[in-house]
Amino acid sequence: MNNWIEETFGVRKPIIAMCHLLPLPGDPYYDEEKGMKEVIAWARKDLLALQEGGVDAVMFSNEFSMPYLTKVHAITVASMARVIGEIMHEIKVPFGVNVLWDPEASLDLAAATGAAFVREIFSGVYASDFGLWNPNAGEAVRHRQMISARNVKLLFNIVPEAAKYLADRDVVEIARSTVFNHRPDGLCVSGLTAGTQTDVSVLQKVKEAVGDTPVFANTGVRLENVREQLRIADGAVVGTTFKVDGCFENHVDPTRVKVFMETVREFRKNL
Repeated sequence: MNNWIEETFGVRKPIIAMCHLLPLPGDPYYDEEKGMKEVIAWARKDLLALQEGGVDAVMFSNEFSMPYLTKVHAITVASMARVIGEIMHEIKVPFGVNVLWDPEASLDLAAATGAAFVREIFSGVYASDFGLWNPNAGEAVRHRQMISARNVKLLFNIVPEAAKYLADRDVVEIARSTVFNHRPDGLCVSGLTAGTQTDVSVLQKVKEAVGDTPVFANTGVRLENVREQLRIADGAVVGTTFKVDGCFENHVDPTRVKVFMETVREFRKNL
């Protein structure tokens, strides 16, 4: 199953960089005065900074649509599609999408924009900051078939941020059963919140449990720990560490991206 990673990203152990979108129409903190032009301008600036820094892929996410919904409104998908469409001609790397936190909406957006992958909470039942979380992987996979998005890869986040699995199950057991029952294209292992380091011991246990299924470190990958994380993980999703001063709310800092990616490229030479 690892073959799809190199086919999609052109490298082993890819770095997927987050392109966080500002609040969108319908979101509580949307800036109606500046409007969608500001949202597009912000996304374009971050995209170009990430690509200039040499990342292997980007993932567009409505990260500032707080507080998140587990079933988004149509305006969110429409707005994200507009943003991606406006800057599509400047996207030079493979890209994915994540409509927080709605699997079917993420797939709809992927189908409409040509995204190569989606990351979502596809399975499990959780008590979360957003209420009871009860996605249905079977429905999501069938939805992918229905909208002709069969080639879109599914990255299952099995340790959701700001949520706890309701059943008393070890993460290794969850990973193993998720792979058996749902056949994900990859698993994402996270810390508690955005920017919180993924526990190395958890990564190791999950990787050992799921065999050939790719495992991504999903949060908290930084310059000082990226080698350690990539020794285990098959790739990483990076957001906060690429921001100015490492601050979640800021723009991407191309210098931070370049230094990080130089370290990653040096590491990959020895694979």
